[in-house]
Amino acid sequence: MRTIRKTEGNITSFIIADLEPAYEDAVRELYYSLVEGGFAKRYPADTPHLDRIYRNFEQYAEEMVFQTAQIHPVPWDNALSAFLQIIEGRKIDWMLVGSAALAIRGMDITPRDLDLVVDNASAIELGELLMDYLIEPVLPSPGWIGDYFGRAFLHARLEWVGGVHDSVDTHDVTDFGPIAAERHEVVNWCGNEIRIPPLELQLEVSKRRGLVDRVEKIAKWR
Repeated sequence: MRTIRKTEGNITSFIIADLEPAYEDAVRELYYSLVEGGFAKRYPADTPHLDRIYRNFEQYAEEMVFQTAQIHPVPWDNALSAFLQIIEGRKIDWMLVGSAALAIRGMDITPRDLDLVVDNASAIELGELLMDYLIEPVLPSPGWIGDYFGRAFLHARLEWVGGVHDSVDTHDVTDFGPIAAERHEVVNWCGNEIRIPPLELQLEVSKRRGLVDRVEKIAKWR
């Protein structure tokens, strides 16, 4: 496995090349698209700090793939501790969602990454604070569930969505949208107060997604 940076016109691609077939599903799960020579994500070539971000990508891409493919363990707790140290004293408006929000309650669940919901200002500021770990630039995401998306690798994959749209709760209430944020709970984890979605919402969403094992663990925990 190796990485390639390729610029054509006003588009720069970060490519994961020489990938064994066993890891292709993991790379697709990370939303890298099949291109000639591998799997790629594309960014505007004039994106600020792209040289630095590519160096991070070059350093962390292989471990990211191995963790996503569940070949290597995911040190999510180390990632969360490191993240908390980096943002200490900063006015970052964030909520931890996904499986990590269950794991910090003490459930027997091992997250494969850390998922955060933040406001737009925080989405951009995290891109600055995590510059040494960014593997994708923080960019607007028109037509998606939120206004911004960012991805870093800090012991484990760390992803955040900025400005989640109200529309995500239109049909079924999610565990990462504005309603979850409004009803959030606070858990003390290693001396840190962390906002997470209400357990009832995570249970409902897990049922809708058919996550039988997770539903059982949440039901036993309640």
